[in-house]
Amino acid sequence: MRLRALLDTDALGLKLLGGEEELDRGVRGVMTTDLRDPSRYLSGGELVLTGLAWRRDAADSEPFVRLLVQAGVAALAAGEAELGDVPEDLVAACARHRLPLFAVHESVAFATITEHVVRQVSGERAGDLAAVVDRHRRMMTSGPAGGGPDVVLDLLGSDLDLRAWLLSPTGRLIAGSRAAGAPGDGPALPADVCARLAAEQQAAARTGRLGPHRVTLGQTTYSVFPVRGSGRAAGDARDVRGKVLSDWLLAVEADAGDWAEERLDLLHGVTQLIAVERDRRDAARTVRRRLAQEVLELVQAGAAPAEIAARLRVAAPVLLPGLGTAPHWQVVVARVDWDGGETDGGPVAQALLEEILVDPAATGTEHADRIAVAHTGDEAVALVPLPAVSGDDGHPGTGVLAETLLETVRDPLTAGLDGDGRLTLGVSAAVHSAEGLRGALEEARHARRVAAARKGRVCAAGHQELASHVLLLPFVPDDVRRAFTARLLDPLRAYDRRHRAELIPTLEAFLDCDGSWTRCASRLHLHVNTLRYRVGRIEQLTGRDLSRLEDKLDFFLALRMS
Repeated sequence: MRLRALLDTDALGLKLLGGEEELDRGVRGVMTTDLRDPSRYLSGGELVLTGLAWRRDAADSEPFVRLLVQAGVAALAAGEAELGDVPEDLVAACARHRLPLFAVHESVAFATITEHVVRQVSGERAGDLAAVVDRHRRMMTSGPAGGGPDVVLDLLGSDLDLRAWLLSPTGRLIAGSRAAGAPGDGPALPADVCARLAAEQQAAARTGRLGPHRVTLGQTTYSVFPVRGSGRAAGDARDVRGKVLSDWLLAVEADAGDWAEERLDLLHGVTQLIAVERDRRDAARTVRRRLAQEVLELVQAGAAPAEIAARLRVAAPVLLPGLGTAPHWQVVVARVDWDGGETDGGPVAQALLEEILVDPAATGTEHADRIAVAHTGDEAVALVPLPAVSGDDGHPGTGVLAETLLETVRDPLTAGLDGDGRLTLGVSAAVHSAEGLRGALEEARHARRVAAARKGRVCAAGHQELASHVLLLPFVPDDVRRAFTARLLDPLRAYDRRHRAELIPTLEAFLDCDGSWTRCASRLHLHVNTLRYRVGRIEQLTGRDLSRLEDKLDFFLALRMS
């Protein structure tokens, strides 16, 4: 389609600000972005939609436009909702580079323009694929009764004989196509395969490689297409790191490297249509987020328990519909930290926590969201309702457990954070009333600090660990921690490097066996005399005595902090 056709469509609300002589350019696709450098996601011929969140001052317009022109985009359309009018510096930069520029009226959603472009571009291409994309659009825009992503993936299976699955960034299966002509549920995709595909997508996206990404697992080849939403979670994370952690992905059981360009373009169109549905689902979380934000603000402000309880009574029917009695509550705190600290991690932590806390037994996206998550600064706080089913001791049954929280999502999130990011989570005990909510919040924050003291990109800790010595470790300053461990352990590490003596593993085993010579020797498959020699060497190198409780405790803490 031509740019001129877009300008002639009144429903799109486009106003031409420059580039009238370039209106015969062809449009091959559409992309919504607020990245300062979106070039790695552009292949040429796109209409780029932007809300201008990338623009901090007038000097930002020139490099942004230059990157678009170098990528070969057809035109730029800037929304008026953020600033009221399109800035003159952006108009001037587009004129210098002969890039057509449109203004989008604040009453027109970017999703409307996206759907129109995808429909028109698809309609201009011959073959059954164009008809399929049009059917996708009609069924998705009909609302929940149309089936959403499930219907789109079913059409890929029935019309194109493509088995496809929609996955979250953590590898959760959101929807799947039915095999051609097969009744019942869609073909299952094992959880480990989902996690691997998500991890591969995260790793590829972090390097800036354009999709689709080819992944071979066993004898099966998948092509993974990113599904990039234009909604809140993606828009607030203004660099690649945050977007990588918020993108859905479409996995197709096929090698897209063998496809014709038309089929590739149309599959990209399908991801754009799914992205519209994803934004719609994300917008449905607004009420839960607002409830969580209100409760969090009341708790942090020290509001009266009666006032907090009133807000919880409003939240309970939204999060646990049909619940007859007041629920118990748990608090989960998450934080995303980037190396350098220049990016606000709160929105990313919020989106990840919403995903991590999805009920694993839930299918689709409508029934999966039962968690209210707020964010403040770099921290996200989840309010988790638990059915008020008590045991003999009057305490609620098992809720969110820190040790199981990250089992299925660790690999994909580690791939997305690899290199310069960390996700840490803390989980409180369950409380039965508003009076306990402030304590639960502090408990979850303390647990998160315990998790932050551990190694790894993705770590969690629970309230059970706060009764242990590990509660103290996160509050030891880093320089003190490094000096303490170096003084005790560096002589042993240096000796191990020179002589391959394994003094550090011997020390760990000796302490783990409570200083028992026979049990430790048996565990290490050593003669007791050999063990005594090694322990003697440890004492000689460090000047400590492992028969003394104080020295044993110092070694134990040094190993935990190293």
